[in-house]
Amino acid sequence: MAAADYLASASIDRQSAAPMYDQLRHLIIEGIGREELLPGDQLPGEHHLCEQYGISRTVVRQALAQLEHEGVLERVKGKGTFIARPKTSEALVHTLVGLYDDVERRGGHVYSEVLRHEVETVDAEAAEALAVDAGDEAVVLERLRFVDGEPWSLSTTWMPTRVGELTLAVDMSHASLYRELRERGVVATHGTRSAEATVASHDQANLLGVSAGSALLRLRSTSWDADNRPIEFFVAYHRGDRSRFEFELRADESRASLLHVTSEGSASRAGTSRAAS
Repeated sequence: MAAADYLASASIDRQSAAPMYDQLRHLIIEGIGREELLPGDQLPGEHHLCEQYGISRTVVRQALAQLEHEGVLERVKGKGTFIARPKTSEALVHTLVGLYDDVERRGGHVYSEVLRHEVETVDAEAAEALAVDAGDEAVVLERLRFVDGEPWSLSTTWMPTRVGELTLAVDMSHASLYRELRERGVVATHGTRSAEATVASHDQANLLGVSAGSALLRLRSTSWDADNRPIEFFVAYHRGDRSRFEFELRADESRASLLHVTSEGSASRAGTSRAAS
């Protein structure tokens, strides 16, 4: 059913105590939930919606603006308003949640193409993060992540052998790494995470289905258990057109220090994360 057909079958109750803009907002959300409205579908214009429901343009604009703020709709200048495609959640930066669990919670589906899952000599960056010596062995898990069938991110996770060996027999194509570790008694309690902009290399672009030089978001993260033992270190590259991060800012400096300036003088977004992948 086209977006116009679905909206034509819906109505606004003028006797309801609920504001009309909120009723229109809920009609659109319900249509998405019932898969009557799909990502990429274009909504009728504001004038059409005004006539159809007998409401003012102010009401329509208030409903659409709220949905755009919530990430449900996206407006393209000169083209119209569309049902937004899902984006990487900001929860991946500052909460104890992984891509698999975050997308599952929002009703989506994650599949991973496992590119590597084996014991290897750890690289220098991961050795420092895991507090092991260069040349030591660790378990590496490299995955191309798909969300609802679309290439989403490319991640490389390093785990100390004592942790990683617990996962070697697990098929990680349809599994949450943190859920699998938690079931085996390994629980991340705190961590650090940074997010910064970068561009896709030729190889990354081929895997993610974008053009070389396209915008990517690079997440770098280390997590520890309650005894301050490293659990994992990962670097993940998310498609820039599927990433959107919003932060709640507070005047209290202890809770609002979200902008971290690196020693080189460049700025990157940072959150006090406690794990993800």
